[in-house]
Amino acid sequence: MPWLALEIEVDAANAEAMAEALLERGADSVSAEDAEAGSAQESPLYGEPELQRAAAWRRNRMTVLVAQGTDAAALIGEASSAAGISPPPRARASIIEDDDWVRRTQSQFAPIRVGDRLWVVPHWCLPPQDDRAVVIRLDPGLAFGTGSHTSTRLALAWLERVLRGGERVLDYGCGSGILALAAAKLGASAVTAVDLDSQAIQAAAANARANGVALQTAMPDALPPGQFDVIVANILAGPLAGLEPEFAARAHTGARIALSGILVSQAADVTAVYAPRFDLKTESNDGDWVLLSGVRR
Repeated sequence: MPWLALEIEVDAANAEAMAEALLERGADSVSAEDAEAGSAQESPLYGEPELQRAAAWRRNRMTVLVAQGTDAAALIGEASSAAGISPPPRARASIIEDDDWVRRTQSQFAPIRVGDRLWVVPHWCLPPQDDRAVVIRLDPGLAFGTGSHTSTRLALAWLERVLRGGERVLDYGCGSGILALAAAKLGASAVTAVDLDSQAIQAAAANARANGVALQTAMPDALPPGQFDVIVANILAGPLAGLEPEFAARAHTGARIALSGILVSQAADVTAVYAPRFDLKTESNDGDWVLLSGVRR
């Protein structure tokens, strides 16, 4: 089946946010090249160290692959708005064949190592030859979370550091379920994955089956009563601030919490919202992104 390729140009500062916004709105893949150097500098946008290289280019030429029949103008417009780009970039469209799309999509996603033991590995790649490796099999899909985004890596690395086995874990805003999968693989006794998006719930459940782990999935209004030992949420600063009452009710005294998807400039405001009931601090940071962690008082 032929696919529609959309080519746009964005400033380096907006490249990562634009790519995430496009993927969240149904794009099948996004790749980038240096718009000033040409295709010799082509590189996947999602991967290590390709993200750093793409961020170093002044202008990124991005190729977005979507299904034929997609309303390209609407997609670019909505993604631009979410990424804070105005006006939206103009898109040049072309048709590519299915086998080309498969090769281009798979070339963007290589195994990603997070922390000491965690690996995120697409199904078409061989797992690492390491007896200590904790492997999450995860392919790019409709739901957010392939392990490539900085905020996701920060949360994954935190889970690897703090989980000892036997914990009850809540992944709120689960997307693909990557954090919930990691928690289950790291020995949590019970893991619940929650998201507002029904597609994300379906993706998390399917990824759990593919990884041979058990997850309880639920929409927020269907989450059963109960408290957790560990809560992790990789969303955005605004929603995280609004979720403080919910997390306070779901965390027993001494429970651990980690909040990711927060910019350095937003950390103090989020910490202040949680201060009455949680002891939070900046646990780790990478570039503009931070992870806040702490305990329920």
